Amino acid sequence: MKKILVSLILLCAILSFGTAGYMAFEGASVLDGLYMTVITITTVGYSEIVPLHTAGKIFTMMLILLGAGFVLYLFSEITEAMVEGGLKRIFGRGSMEKKVAGLKDHFIICGFGRIGRVICKILQENNRPFVVIEKDPVEILKIDELGYLSLDGEASADEVLLKAGIKQAKGLIAVVTSDADNVYITLTARGLKPDLFIMARSSGDEGAETKLLRAGASKVLSPYYIGACRMAQQVVRPTVIDFIDLAVNTSTHELGLRLEELAVSGRAKIGNMPLQNTGIRQRYDLIVVAIKRESGEMMFNPNPQSMVLPGDTLVVLGEQKQIKGLEQEL
Repeated sequence: MKKILVSLILLCAILSFGTAGYMAFEGASVLDGLYMTVITITTVGYSEIVPLHTAGKIFTMMLILLGAGFVLYLFSEITEAMVEGGLKRIFGRGSMEKKVAGLKDHFIICGFGRIGRVICKILQENNRPFVVIEKDPVEILKIDELGYLSLDGEASADEVLLKAGIKQAKGLIAVVTSDADNVYITLTARGLKPDLFIMARSSGDEGAETKLLRAGASKVLSPYYIGACRMAQQVVRPTVIDFIDLAVNTSTHELGLRLEELAVSGRAKIGNMPLQNTGIRQRYDLIVVAIKRESGEMMFNPNPQSMVLPGDTLVVLGEQKQIKGLEQEL
């Protein structure tokens, strides 16, 4: 678009130059001078309405050499922008839909507003597959620029969610701006896949969380409530909050520590073993902060005799390299 804009400005300059030249050399009016300039640089060849003398003929030849090639270049740029750009969008969308169709155990992000952008950024940093559903064409362009997989459409529509691979998805996050829209998205998603994990954004208005839970949301969060609690905790327990931020935030490395959750698979050697016998502390220098059972029961600060079972999720604190080593073993 910038190239086209510059070309149009230059075209106006050539038209002005040609009009002024015919007015100066042949005494033409503004309209006659503009007409002569246009038929000259476009090589149309209509009859001349201004008789050309020697100076006018020389000027016309110069104008043809200067303007004709430029006009052809301008038309080619406009055609390329319209045709090739349109084809790129068509083929790009087709390629995008093929990639989305190949996703499995991914997350579907409904809405790419301020909250959706942050969620996508964190999922990408942690190598979690996801696809974004957005209906705003401007936001779709932003998503494409970031290289995220996306679908253009209404997130509450059955066909759009099916196209997003909801049957193979691990979870859905509804973060559009309206509570009503999030309720519709949740109802549709729950109907398409009853066992899907659904997290929904709430505005915090009275009754909004209750309606979302009734619609089938697994978890409802209000950014305003969380933000207020976070600010209050920063005042009451600043050191604790700073430590948690450093341990959880993937973009900071001041402490060299990470707080991470690791799933214990059925093939893990430490399965069905007391925590003290797993060697997690000795071999990886990691602290097991909590154990979450497959049933959902959470054991904080587990004692050495606590059993580690297949299907458990371990919450560990330590260096990223050591966490990766334990993750491979699990």
